[in-house]
Amino acid sequence: MLTPLPTTGDTAWFVHDRFGMFIHWGLYALPARHEWVLSVEKIDPNAYAERYLPRFNPTQYDPRAWARSAREAGMKYVVLTTKHHEGFCLWDSAYTDYKATNTPYGKDLLTPFVEAFRAEGLKVGLYYSLLDWSHPDFTIDIYHPLRDHPQAARLNEGRSMTRYAEYMRNQVRELLTQYQPDILWCDFSYPEASYNGLPGKGRADWESERLYALIRKLSPKIMLNNRMDLSNVRADVYTPEQIQPTEWLRVDGEPAVWEACQTFSGSWGYHRDEESWKSPEQLIMMLINTVSIGGNLLMNVGPTPFGTFDPRALKALGVYRDWMERHHEAIYGCTQSQFPAPQDCRLTQKGNKVYVHIFAWPFKHLHLPNLGDLVEYARFLHDGSEVPITGSEWETRQMTIKPNTQLLFLPVKKPDVIVPVIELTLK
Repeated sequence: MLTPLPTTGDTAWFVHDRFGMFIHWGLYALPARHEWVLSVEKIDPNAYAERYLPRFNPTQYDPRAWARSAREAGMKYVVLTTKHHEGFCLWDSAYTDYKATNTPYGKDLLTPFVEAFRAEGLKVGLYYSLLDWSHPDFTIDIYHPLRDHPQAARLNEGRSMTRYAEYMRNQVRELLTQYQPDILWCDFSYPEASYNGLPGKGRADWESERLYALIRKLSPKIMLNNRMDLSNVRADVYTPEQIQPTEWLRVDGEPAVWEACQTFSGSWGYHRDEESWKSPEQLIMMLINTVSIGGNLLMNVGPTPFGTFDPRALKALGVYRDWMERHHEAIYGCTQSQFPAPQDCRLTQKGNKVYVHIFAWPFKHLHLPNLGDLVEYARFLHDGSEVPITGSEWETRQMTIKPNTQLLFLPVKKPDVIVPVIELTLK
């Protein structure tokens, strides 16, 4: 079986737990039409702050309920946007007034969040945007809301990315010292992009080497992702977004620790009118697909302005809860199998246990290549019942069975679970 290269940060727990919750929450929950609304609609950042900062009052915020929902869904860790690209901070940062404590809610949101999730046994990750469209020193660039302002170049006069990089280091120091997260999820770099003469941003703008050194000094074993545009530094975890990889992610030809970050719908932040919510089958298959090729799944929730998970998100979490309750053994501690998967199936494996996830239910027989004479026992995970590995001579002599193939003899009717899983115990 493939094994990723060793990492600087502690990823041992991460590659075991496999399943986490992403949470995107900020002022953008109020307009409720995508977390990039400030940029997409080219709103003046000052006007945006004046409109939404005085109206942010999540009176129903209960991080204990969030944490309970995550744990019940089978998620083992969480990553929360402490500051997204809009610049609004969920904690009481000493370096800005653009924060939750200066809203009608008036309280730090991050401390009770960290306490609640740790109380439920989840590891805690903190997302920190390298972008900040509200900061007076952040230069107008290709994604900035004022990128099409006729005086964009003039508005950049006096702005200093050097001062902004220092601001970032100060805030990251706060997050690491006050909350001791297990993951720092920095987002994102775009050095090769340009628009109307405005450049993108990368390691020179973020002063990524200095930021990295600070992070490693304060939290030597923290997990860091791959979005700081660092040169000659291998990230702890690589993060494909909104795609479904088809094979184990490799970096410089070597298998890496990786995590697919995905959404229940088409938006990360709360989007009231967005309707491309994934079906229960898609949700479960995405988790299985990811683990079957050695990755983790980070599935996102965008809370409402009141601080609640909306009913559609709770329904999706319920899909995971019901399936993981009976099938978690095929996810936790598992990775890509050493054996090839049969048609319409995915395999996960840990030790001498191989798990066959059946996406399309066949009629009576499942042919398992390369497993001939290796299977000692087979059972369904949802109810523990045996799946026969031998059948009658009359039945088998009618079939074409390739050499070194193990047959499973299935019920005609698919079990009443979204994706049935058969556990194989190898000899």
